[in-house]
Amino acid sequence: MRESRSNIAYNMMEKHQLRKTLLAMRRAMPPDEKAWRDKAIAERLAAWLEENPAASIGLYWPTQGEPDLTGVYSLLADRGIRLALPVVVGRDAPLAFHPWRPGDALAADAHGVMAPAQRGAPVRPELLAIPCVGFNAQGYRLGYGGGYYDRTLAVEAPPRTVGIAYAACEAVFAANAHDVMMGTIITER
Repeated sequence: MRESRSNIAYNMMEKHQLRKTLLAMRRAMPPDEKAWRDKAIAERLAAWLEENPAASIGLYWPTQGEPDLTGVYSLLADRGIRLALPVVVGRDAPLAFHPWRPGDALAADAHGVMAPAQRGAPVRPELLAIPCVGFNAQGYRLGYGGGYYDRTLAVEAPPRTVGIAYAACEAVFAANAHDVMMGTIITER
């Protein structure tokens, strides 16, 4: 994976094509490179949370080459942070977040994404750590195009957000009117 977006000409390419390009770049990352980048992102998230504490966090279980932060989830739970994972409840609905602790059983949802197997009442996390396919210099996230996080954040008083991405996935693209700027973006750099 290249270190700088200047090595790849993004230049306002269509979002659909940009997604395909960035996802292919993630899939092509050698496992040892992905491992050190994931570890660095997880460490940066843990350090960021020291400065920007949250009582509860909506995390994600990695899929499609997303940064794997699962190694830091136990540390966050040990700090007393309540964790939750997203569940898709409907095609045009916002995500629901259900309490989860490291060691709790997971099961694939209708989209193949791992979610808590035992689901209590949904919770509203104070902070969402949101995986990004890509992101731009203004702090907008490029997702998979389903709009699940957009709908989740389109509420009065949305939770704080932190986008999680690889640094090489910074790209040039215009935000849509429904896009929500991330509070911050954490990469391995």
